Parts: sequence; C-alpha cells; structure tokens
Amino acid sequence: MKRLHSKMLVDGGDPQDTARVKQVLGVVDGQTTNPSLVAKNPEIKKLVSSGRRLTEQEEAAEYRRIVRAISPLVGEAGVSIEVFADFRTTAQEMVKQGRDMFTWIPNAYIKYPCTPQGLRAAEISVAEGIRVNMTLCFSQEQAAAVYAATRGSTAPVYVSPFIGRIDDIGQNGVDLVLNIKRMYEKGDGHVLVLAASIRSLDHLLYCLSIPADLITAPAKILHSWAEKNFPTPDENFVYEPVGTHIPYHDVSLDGQWKDYPVHHDLTTKGIQQFAADYEATLYPKAG
Repeated sequence: MKRLHSKMLVDGGDPQDTARVKQVLGVVDGQTTNPSLVAKNPEIKKLVSSGRRLTEQEEAAEYRRIVRAISPLVGEAGVSIEVFADFRTTAQEMVKQGRDMFTWIPNAYIKYPCTPQGLRAAEISVAEGIRVNMTLCFSQEQAAAVYAATRGSTAPVYVSPFIGRIDDIGQNGVDLVLNIKRMYEKGDGHVLVLAASIRSLDHLLYCLSIPADLITAPAKILHSWAEKNFPTPDENFVYEPVGTHIPYHDVSLDGQWKDYPVHHDLTTKGIQQFAADYEATLYPKAG
C-alpha cells in the first residue's frame, strides 16, 4: 500500500485483528476502541460467557491488557481509549479515568463524548498535556466546540464525526466530514478530523478523496480494500449520496466552547448504547 495523505486506523478491540490488518497493509497508523468494540474481544466474551461478574478493577485490567497488546502494533496516530460515560458522569469523573488510561501506554488518546461534560473534560485534559479524541460528533457546532475547548493544545486533537450513524437517519454522513474540514481551514490546525463509523469501501474512498486527516475502519473493510489492491479515488471517482445533503454552515471558531449548541440526538443515543454495552457485557448481571 502506498503512503496516503490520510492516516489509516483500525476500529476494533482485538489485537489479533490489528496484527492481521498490519500484515496486509504493511503499516497501521493507529487504532480506535470503545466499550462496544472491547466487549466483542474474544477473551472478554469468554469471561462474560462464564457468568462471572467482573469488578470495576477486573474490567479496567482487561481493558488495559487489550490496549497494551494493541499499542506496539500501531504508529504515531496512537490508540484511542474511551472513558466510561453516561449522563450522570461528570467532567471530573471522566478526567479521573482519562488520567489513569493515559498512563497505560505511551501512545494513548483519551476519548470523551461531544457533550458539555465531555468538552469540559477535554479542556482540563489538554491543559495537563493529555491527548484527546472527541467522539460521537454529529454537527459542525460540536466540532467548533471541540476546537474551542482544546485551543492551545500542544498535541494534535482528534474529532470523530460518525458517518454511518448519520446515514442511518437519512442524511449524507460524508458531507459532515467535508464540512468540518472546510470549517477548520479557518483555524490553526490543532484539531484533526478523524472520519469514523465507516460502513463501506465507498465511505473509505470518499474520505480519502477529501482527504480526511485520519480514517478509522473495521478490519473487514480494510481487508476488502486490500483485496481490491488498495484503490484510491481519482478524478473519475463519484460517491453516490445515501441521503439528503448536509449543507455547510459558516460557523465561527472564535467563541468559547460553551457558546456552541452541542446537543444532538445521535450523541445521546450513542452514549446510551456505549453505556449499555459496557454495563451489560463487562458488568454482566447475575442470574
């Protein structure tokens, strides 16, 4: 595979998948994880199927073990590790988790949600030199708030728009990646756009055509790309929209993060799903 403008990441929670993708691609720049993906790890599923309830300490130890196995397999884009957060979780509670997770590996990025508490956690974290990836992004306003909350960061900050989940509600999710990239052209470059929720090879190719700064895709899509000999978009590439167009808005990057309307129903749904996966799988209920 030739080097691209976009960094390529694996979206998953199994180090063996990462190793197989690296063998095929030659290099993996980074990896993204979340509670749902870690819950699908074969070792975690084996623990859960035994019916034994995991304590918080055991759960953290398993997550740490998985992340530490992935870490040496990937490059400078690092491993994004998501904190546990539901709507009762405060910024300080997120930061406490983030501080601990950041010590697990030398190439960690801590994932916080694009919510007021997540943005406050990011603001605190970047001031402490902790690298962050702001996840569950579904609007330019959320991306502008990420820019404002992390202004002055000495390390690259990631924001992760979720393409597939926007497609699911009948909108053209790839438009959001393009719109955020365009909006950030007015900025200082400290936030990088990480295209996430990649559901198809066309999603991947479109993000390469923008180009997104980083792209994270499941192993099966990266293997499919390799099987087709790593096609890249040229002047003849056409992406067929799957939903209604998302228009660009001229959003200023000069505000404070609290100035931007950051509520989005898909962010709410995503947090609920991640929390449910975390509790139901890693904290299995007895009986």
